[in-house]
Amino acid sequence: MTEDVRLRRGRGSLGFSFFVQGVTFALLVTRIPAIQDQYGISDGLLPAFLAAVPVLAGVASVATEHLVKRVEPSVVLRWAQPLVLLALLGVGAGDQMWHVAVALGAFGFSVGALDASMNMLGVSLQRAYGRSIMLGFHASYSLGGIVGASAAWAGAHWHLGLFSSYLPAVVVLLPLAVLGSRYYVDRRETAGGLPDAEKGLGAGGFKLLLPLCLVMACAYIGDSTVSNWSAKYLQDVLGSSEQLATVPYNVYMVTTLIGRSVGDLGVRRFGAVAVVRGGTLVAALGFGVVAVAPGAWTGMLGFTLLGIGLCVIVPQTFAAAGRLFPGASADTAIARLNIFNYVGFLVGAPLVGGLGDAWSYRGAMLVPMVLVSVTLFHARSFGSDGARYGVGHERPRVVDVGRGGNEV
Repeated sequence: MTEDVRLRRGRGSLGFSFFVQGVTFALLVTRIPAIQDQYGISDGLLPAFLAAVPVLAGVASVATEHLVKRVEPSVVLRWAQPLVLLALLGVGAGDQMWHVAVALGAFGFSVGALDASMNMLGVSLQRAYGRSIMLGFHASYSLGGIVGASAAWAGAHWHLGLFSSYLPAVVVLLPLAVLGSRYYVDRRETAGGLPDAEKGLGAGGFKLLLPLCLVMACAYIGDSTVSNWSAKYLQDVLGSSEQLATVPYNVYMVTTLIGRSVGDLGVRRFGAVAVVRGGTLVAALGFGVVAVAPGAWTGMLGFTLLGIGLCVIVPQTFAAAGRLFPGASADTAIARLNIFNYVGFLVGAPLVGGLGDAWSYRGAMLVPMVLVSVTLFHARSFGSDGARYGVGHERPRVVDVGRGGNEV
């Protein structure tokens, strides 16, 4: 098999893994009320169950950092993705509190390993391609999220139980994911491997990584604000109908998909720094529009801007880690950076909710606006102004192996 074909298959199989994870996560989070009803979880206990997922995912991300020093990231992903799907099915299969506790625990732990290993493979493939492709992987995740949310809506509309709702997705996606995992391409297969001495990330290296960790956490605070509070904000603050209040998150997901689908082209043309700065400004503007919106339609415009702006930050943060820590140390950097994904997810919802209850929800929307704007001060961490895809070996013209050898 030629190098071009192998890389193209690796890219396709990894993109499908991102898609599967988007479907899986959306099926879980959009059916939380049904999970609560099935297991009789009280409103007071629900936050503890939900918080356990990102906490365990963070632990698994740390474990993955050490695991990939002994096995390839592709091996971790090959095992983690089926476990995530089976854990999702387990969430729908039980009828006692301990059943869902075990299933959610397994979901959280396996999803942490999956997120870390997926992005490790994405960064190494981007390096092999010599041009920006990370946003495309995350676009696949966004598409999966839309598909998963639509499937969850159908299950709720037809009054399907959780198990009946989850089973078709698992039956279809699990064998396809296992089959696709045969074509993953690891860093050592594209770079010939690196000596063990490069696998560490000392105190100095972690200090270099800290700005990206802050950016990652702030981006997910913004994302969790939209996912947790957009419907309530539109209905309670801006006076929309209940039906209209469900629209902003769907619009946010669609604009996230669109932004990520074209974002790689922007990185190749203008560079990662310019794209991240532009996305940050649009996201900050979106929060500002939401905070001052006089009515529901203006509020939806704000959430639309948020999707366009926030969508580029997270993929480029992972790509920047690959640039700052080339070789085997990139895996360590990505595993540590991935932890702050879950930090932002944990902080975002209670932060905005607490401020909204104590002060006002309009004022609370200004807080993620300020936090996301922090990215502007750390934009240089995403590469030099001339960098076109966020890693350290830009080539002026490269072979586009994803499209049969056409040059870009």
